[in-house]
Amino acid sequence: MQKLLKEAHDSNASFVVSSAHSRMVDGAPSKNPRYLQTRPDIVKPVRTYIAEVSARMHRKLGVHSPVYHPVDAVLTGRRNNPPEPGIRSLAVYNPIHYQELPELFMDFICSLTGKSPSTTGAGSEGALTKGPFNALRTTADLNNALVSYILTGHAGFSSSAGCVGPHMRVDHDVSLLIPEIWARLSHQERQPDYLLDRGYLEPVNDFEFEGRKVLGSRLGYRITDHFVHGFLGKIFDNPSAVFTEKILKPELQDRASFADGIDNIVEAQQRVALQYLEDGSIEDACPPLQALLMIMATGSYSGMDIHHPDIRAMFTRESLLASDWYGERLG
Repeated sequence: MQKLLKEAHDSNASFVVSSAHSRMVDGAPSKNPRYLQTRPDIVKPVRTYIAEVSARMHRKLGVHSPVYHPVDAVLTGRRNNPPEPGIRSLAVYNPIHYQELPELFMDFICSLTGKSPSTTGAGSEGALTKGPFNALRTTADLNNALVSYILTGHAGFSSSAGCVGPHMRVDHDVSLLIPEIWARLSHQERQPDYLLDRGYLEPVNDFEFEGRKVLGSRLGYRITDHFVHGFLGKIFDNPSAVFTEKILKPELQDRASFADGIDNIVEAQQRVALQYLEDGSIEDACPPLQALLMIMATGSYSGMDIHHPDIRAMFTRESLLASDWYGERLG
């Protein structure tokens, strides 16, 4: 950059762009800077070479055999925001959450996001989720995604960006940490049952607040201080100083904000689900998602809420393989 600026000066260029300074928008630096990352495999090719050779030796592959790098973990990211005038809170998640498929797909159906400079405001995310870019009804993508999750057994983990609780700003720091954490966990340690049985995850339960029921269970499960002690010492010298109790339990920062943030999620899920009912696209959804849409919109399906064993069973591999709708899909 120094060389570029000097050359621009010496050549009397009419303008020059400095990557160290944000674009000015309405007289102020842009809140949405973009950074281009250099490709580490090109800048430091020896690391890529060592990684490939190590994988080849571990798997006992020949020199001319291809080395495949399968994806064995899928972790979505969340954009959270604190409450602001006219914008409700979404900062209700701690750094890492796990959701079983019903709660996970409630989130996928809703696609709710927090306020971000790169979006049109809280509640809308990503150009490719908009109708003009996808002529198919979204039920086609949702059906495909659900079948994929059930058949592959991928767990619904997610990480937070923006804020953890209304008073803890983390930007994208937590999301950037996730690959570092997951790369240090064994395959067994990444399994929800393993983490739940050993207290590394705890459920977020429904609770009463100011005379109303708040559906905290929509958030699924979140990591505990036991997870911090057990796994994050591989990255931090003193992980508990980074992941404090108020980060692991955002409700301790502001319980009213926590309750309203969950209400915001539930109301958005209801609003989106009602659109599927109104435009008839619910008819294109597979039976588990039809049941889920009805629960999101009305609170129940055939008299059953989201916690009913029969509803949970619809999202299992056994139910999928035995179902008529999946057999028709294969045909």
